[in-house]
Amino acid sequence: MIIEQLRDQRVVLVNQDSFYQNLTKEELTRVHEYNFDHPDAFDTEQLLFIMERLKHGQPVDIPNYDFKSYKNNVLPTRRVNPSDVIILEGILLFHDTRVRELMNMKIFVDTDADVRLARRIRRDTVEKGRDIRTVLDQYSKFVKPAFDDFILPTKKYADIIIPRGGDNPVAIDLIVQHIHTKLGQHDLCKIYPNLYVIQSTFQIRGMHTLIRDAKTTKHDFVFYADRLIRLVVEHGLGHLPFTEKQVITPTGSVYTGVDFCKRLCGVSVIRSGESMENALRACCKGIKIGKILIHREGDNGQQLIYEKLPNDISDRHVLLLDPILGTGNSAVQAISLLVRKGVPESNIIFLNLISAPQGVHVVCKSFPKIKIVTSEIEIGLNEEYRVIPGMGEFGDRYFGTDDDDQQVGSPV
Repeated sequence: MIIEQLRDQRVVLVNQDSFYQNLTKEELTRVHEYNFDHPDAFDTEQLLFIMERLKHGQPVDIPNYDFKSYKNNVLPTRRVNPSDVIILEGILLFHDTRVRELMNMKIFVDTDADVRLARRIRRDTVEKGRDIRTVLDQYSKFVKPAFDDFILPTKKYADIIIPRGGDNPVAIDLIVQHIHTKLGQHDLCKIYPNLYVIQSTFQIRGMHTLIRDAKTTKHDFVFYADRLIRLVVEHGLGHLPFTEKQVITPTGSVYTGVDFCKRLCGVSVIRSGESMENALRACCKGIKIGKILIHREGDNGQQLIYEKLPNDISDRHVLLLDPILGTGNSAVQAISLLVRKGVPESNIIFLNLISAPQGVHVVCKSFPKIKIVTSEIEIGLNEEYRVIPGMGEFGDRYFGTDDDDQQVGSPV
């Protein structure tokens, strides 16, 4: 149910049962006396190795345990590629501290003992061809004692306890919502609580793919860049303060909603930032927009060339517009100007399409109260301080200017 509801995300399911130990010849002769519900029945070292590789974005080959030969090297392995979400499932996962530490969320499915027994009887008789007497003997001799000794005590380690399992749709919905929230967070978001990355979907990834493609035409680049910018602007507006407001609807009913922040203005960093102005105007009718021009050639983005800002900007919340956050030097210069003009640091929301980690560190450490809203965090910067993978000179591609044009004020 979790996998079905995640839809747009890439999800892989890994079963602890894949990591059963190979039985020795001696153990095979007494297989009915072997306790498959004991922690020692699993090759936890191999599980840890494979999970670490998956978490670090590396493909793995997962064993396919054969319950007839009791070997994990008889059947072909299952190739698993890195995914957005890894669901690791098994009865004894919480027993080993190292396995617990791998997890971002630990879920214990709490099911009645009679339901567990009925499921085991159905599974072992149908899938494994065992008779009921053997199943019941194994249950009373190994399964129930192992549950009491090794499984039930680990319930205390769970972040979430779900009664009724798949029959509890409310719990499933809450878990899926939590996963979606986490997927929208980059590791930097855990360091800087005022950094917000809009939740990624296949639609957003598809638009990023188009605007990053060097072969994309100017028309398509502008179209999809505008769509992404609109999403960033809408998300940024959601971080502004609001007041509760009641209105009378055409049916004569009372609707309790919110009123937008009135004291607001935009400031674009010339010239790439001007590409974001139309989206802001479309969302905020009649909004004032100021301009800042920063020369970045030869002085590492430190020289302020021009500024034209509303006279009462110190009384307003400011949306700072610049599609690319690279080194962060130009952004720091622009924010410093706003602060000097009397704008409280907490009243500034910096909107951009892509951010390099280096720029995020520079801006957030210099101005810890500022909010940054972006649609994607990049890998980093190359030797020429260009964002990678990036999308090239945004201003050139958006406004259709030649590469030979002078790039004054184009952000790194």
